[in-house]
Amino acid sequence: MTSDPKALLDALSDENTDLVESWLSELQLDPGARRGAQAEAENLMRAFADAVRHGSDPASFEHASAWAPMRDFLADLSQSRAAQGQTAGETSRFVLALKKPLFESAQRRLGGDAAALAKSLWSISTTVDKLAQHTVNTYQLAREDVIRRQQEELLELSTPVVKLWEGVLAVPMIGVLDSSRTQIVMETLLESIVETGSELAIIDITGVPTVDTLVAQHLLKTVSAIRLMGADCIISGIRPQIAQTIVHLGIDLNGIATKATLADALALALRQTGWRVARGD
Repeated sequence: MTSDPKALLDALSDENTDLVESWLSELQLDPGARRGAQAEAENLMRAFADAVRHGSDPASFEHASAWAPMRDFLADLSQSRAAQGQTAGETSRFVLALKKPLFESAQRRLGGDAAALAKSLWSISTTVDKLAQHTVNTYQLAREDVIRRQQEELLELSTPVVKLWEGVLAVPMIGVLDSSRTQIVMETLLESIVETGSELAIIDITGVPTVDTLVAQHLLKTVSAIRLMGADCIISGIRPQIAQTIVHLGIDLNGIATKATLADALALALRQTGWRVARGD
């Protein structure tokens, strides 16, 4: 650091154990959480000491190579805590709690030199603030990545492709149908058609709350893609309200088999594939 790095480096090197102990005491953690936090604190102190040893200015924290190990450590810390469900505030508080032990150490070493002490305290405060801000930024990115992956997994789970019998697949759809979900449905369904060699797919929209122009266009694109693969498609779940909406919107579903219920679609699929269901005696 440019503001009296020796005082802080001496504190980080000579008082490492005491600083970590004071740091953890400041956090007031329970015994279980303290054990995990102690390893994190010790690793952070080592990365901190290395950066200070190279004389890095806090202003260069975001880009200086000497701070790279510290940035990487804080990114790993934030991602780990985000995966555990901890908040950004808790992660930031963990880093900010280091200020008080460092302040006390600087005061013990530089208490007789007011000017040097002021410089050291400002340098410590500026640096620790940057560390805490970095954890917030990386935490946010980590949480967004977790949320994005969860959304993708939920989309895949909410659009299962079911093989009903040889040559016939079904996709029961529940919830809002948007562009992202339609793309996943289309890709999953087309892959299943190729894998199973199916010639007929039933798309059931009984669980889709509303059908507007955009939803209808998504359905038409999916049907077109299925036909390009050499298969045919039946859309079921066309309730009276949905039928009226489609008519009012002027959407043309001519040439596409539609049924009011999934049961009707299954009966049609049986006929088209040459199966016959007979009552038992």
